[in-house]
Amino acid sequence: MTVETIMAVLGWCTLINFALLIWWFFFLVVAHEWTRQLHSKWFKLSPERFDSIHYSLMGLFKMGVIIFNLVPYLALRIVI
Repeated sequence: MTVETIMAVLGWCTLINFALLIWWFFFLVVAHEWTRQLHSKWFKLSPERFDSIHYSLMGLFKMGVIIFNLVPYLALRIVI
C-alpha cells in the first residue's frame, strides 16, 4: 500500500465521518422528539439525559475522527 493510497483513504474517511456527524446533528434537530420517544421505549431517559448523551457522543465521535483520521491525513500531507 502506497502513501498516496493511505492519504486517499484517510481523506475519504474524514469526509464520510464528518458527513455522518452532520447527518446525526441535523437528524436530532429535525426529528428530536421522535428520536427521543423511540429511544425512551427501550431505555428510561429524561429529555435532559437524552440530550446530554447525544451531545457527549457527538463530541467524542468528532474528537475520534479528528485524532484518527484528520491528523494523520494532515501529517502525511505535510511530510509528502
